[in-house]
Amino acid sequence: MHIDSQLTPQALAPRLHEVFEHAGRKIRSLEQSWNPASGSPVFTVNGQYTSRGWTEWTQGFQFGSAILQFDATGDASFLEIGRQRTVALMAPHITHIGVHDHGFNNVSTYGNLLRLLTEGRIEGSAWERHFYELALKCSGAVQAARWTNINDGGGFIHSFNGPHSLFVDTIRTVRALACGHRLGHALLGENDRKFSLLDRLLLHAQATARYSVYYGVGRDAYDIRGRVAHESVFNTNDGNYRCPNSQQGYSPFTTWTRGLAWAILGFAEQLEFLDTISDEELAPHGGRAMVAAWMRKAAEATCDFYIENTALDGIPYWDTGAPGLEKLGDWRSKASDPYNAFEPVDSSAAAIAAQGLLRLGRYTRNATYWQAGLSVCRTLFASPYLSVGDQHQGLLLHSVYHRPNGWDAVPAGQPVPSGESCMWGDYHLMEVALYLLRLVEAKPYLTFWA
Repeated sequence: MHIDSQLTPQALAPRLHEVFEHAGRKIRSLEQSWNPASGSPVFTVNGQYTSRGWTEWTQGFQFGSAILQFDATGDASFLEIGRQRTVALMAPHITHIGVHDHGFNNVSTYGNLLRLLTEGRIEGSAWERHFYELALKCSGAVQAARWTNINDGGGFIHSFNGPHSLFVDTIRTVRALACGHRLGHALLGENDRKFSLLDRLLLHAQATARYSVYYGVGRDAYDIRGRVAHESVFNTNDGNYRCPNSQQGYSPFTTWTRGLAWAILGFAEQLEFLDTISDEELAPHGGRAMVAAWMRKAAEATCDFYIENTALDGIPYWDTGAPGLEKLGDWRSKASDPYNAFEPVDSSAAAIAAQGLLRLGRYTRNATYWQAGLSVCRTLFASPYLSVGDQHQGLLLHSVYHRPNGWDAVPAGQPVPSGESCMWGDYHLMEVALYLLRLVEAKPYLTFWA
């Protein structure tokens, strides 16, 4: 990708305001038209949000978007939407024992509301604060209970596929464990055995870094530094690692770019969180230097792979090994084409990765990552990716949900999906825009645990 070394957050300020101008209209449109009995909105078909009826993993992004809109604009009507909908509809997600997505649903809602209370941006009673805190404590503990031990002495939070399955996505959802730990909570098991949420967060992150991320050391014939496997499969009888797999990518040996993006942002954010943890708490894991070293290694490898394997404008195609890419020629050396006839782009992966690039660039003082993040944002904050029309409920166009399953809408006359949006893409576009807006306006640095 082309990285503009001169780009600044301030130069993007007009586009940041434009993002939230359009976001407000689209949030209101969805709020007015959506029937909660239909489930969670997942992706658009012909510009209108539809549900999938699977694990409802996107509902927190729906209401979290309203909370982010208030954060960016100060419009209290969006805060009211976020508050009311969180109280009325999000409780089942707190105690959902069948998913690994707690950080997506609950940190995006209860977590954002608690953050705004803590920052003094909103007023709330002590009981309101306790309500948000209790939700995050429970969510972190429930997610931590989805535990599989492995034979290297570690373990991981398993996906909804079962105890054998480690998803790379989960590295960003362990924010729920981080919040619970900061609030002084732990998971209690049989005979009152206490399990530290921090310990499980770090062990899960370490398993993800070891098994989901490749480092170019000859692990297999397709070991390219920075690529990721969507799923890592283990034998639950003996805890041995067995093989890579992919649920939403093209193959176990290619890189599904949204999984790559989750790793980029998840590791970058956990490095920032690590700075809030005491040396004593990190000592059982080898100490601060050791933990930071393997976490940073994973973060840098995935960021480097992203930069090397996107189109010139920073937008990735949905999988770096997708079979139709060869028909696009040297696709890395030209701008992304969401209307091409062979393989879809995934703008949602770009929105997620952009925030990770920015965070890691700031954390490591690496100008390449920082400027790459800004360069991706500049592309996303304008046509053909920013949705400005009133007839389309989505904010970020040209995202992909599940290409192998064929769930994405394909426009008439087009051979591959394009022109549609998804809840997580809209949310993460707003989140990275808010991240930059706070820097431009010299407001407190945006973290999930404030």
